[in-house]
Amino acid sequence: MMRHHGVYNRRSWPVREIAYACMAMVLALMNACSLMPGTKLERIALPAGFSITLYEDDVPGARTLVFGDNGTLFIGTYKQGKVYAIPTRSGRKGEVRVIARDLQDPHGVAFRDGSLYVAERSQILRFDDIEKHLDQPMPPVVIYDLGLKYAHHGLRVMHFGPDGKLYVSIGVPCNICMPEADRYGVIIRMDSNGGGAEVFARGIRNSVGYDWHPETHELWFTDNGRDLLGNDTPPDELNHAPVMGLHFGYPHCHAGELPDPIFGLRNPCSDFTAPAQKLGPHVAALGMRFYTGSQFPSPYRNRIFIAEHGSWNRSPKLGYRVSMVTLGDNDAVTYEPFAEGWLQGNSAWGRPVDVIVAPDGALLVSDDKRGAIYRISYSGP
Repeated sequence: MMRHHGVYNRRSWPVREIAYACMAMVLALMNACSLMPGTKLERIALPAGFSITLYEDDVPGARTLVFGDNGTLFIGTYKQGKVYAIPTRSGRKGEVRVIARDLQDPHGVAFRDGSLYVAERSQILRFDDIEKHLDQPMPPVVIYDLGLKYAHHGLRVMHFGPDGKLYVSIGVPCNICMPEADRYGVIIRMDSNGGGAEVFARGIRNSVGYDWHPETHELWFTDNGRDLLGNDTPPDELNHAPVMGLHFGYPHCHAGELPDPIFGLRNPCSDFTAPAQKLGPHVAALGMRFYTGSQFPSPYRNRIFIAEHGSWNRSPKLGYRVSMVTLGDNDAVTYEPFAEGWLQGNSAWGRPVDVIVAPDGALLVSDDKRGAIYRISYSGP
């Protein structure tokens, strides 16, 4: 009897284990499907008349965005070491291509005169005639050696300004410290071939997004406030740099009015340029763009859209949304959410990184947590 019972157990336990394993696999699959970007977009709240759809979900670590002259969308990444390209032909989106790999945090991307510029942590590369060679890009040319290899705030963002110069942000290698002058905590600009580099703005902790007003051609940029001063202090910033040479306070003053407890005694806040708009505290305001399309209603034209990546050490969490700043007479007059819902309670299923206006006037949003790009469009009330 005991022998029979033992044989029965040896045969039945594997069956049970297989059944449990199958059930676990089904549950895991269901859970994975529930986390797919397209299945949660109904949670994103938008103003009336707007909708959001999944543009692409095969871009792991998608960060910064730029369009080429022929409509190709280029995407920089972080830890993935890749640069993606999504071509568009006859108005139809093509498949994702990997045009570069094994790079050192190729975060920043910019485009000019047929060439794609890629900012690694320590150097800037140029891929010439890239849209004609997506399947086999030509070897890149190093146009500028930043000489910076640190990881803390080591992701570069760059854009071409209306003056034809290439602007590159360089964050500080710390949370709070006195950075080496004109080497860290700056936005620099240079010629498209890497020559003539100069500092345009100083006193910037970590700017991961900027753009120029379509009419005034003046620079506006986001900046992330320092950590470890509490949940609500200091706010992130939207700054305005109408001229070269302004200092925005770091590390002496935060948000235009908060002296730093370590470095605030050296210079008063009145010595520096205050932010044009205080953003949410620790929302990690990253990519930003002026809306220049014609698809959205006319009141949205020239408004600033900001991707808020979301707080990492604030409780409760804040950000994980796309916010909007409205200007009046070149001053910020309102700051409000535009698209939110990636944060549910205190759990986030997505993290917006960058925004860009597509050729058809829609707004694209990258999400490095889900490896996705979303498309926000307007179809009327």
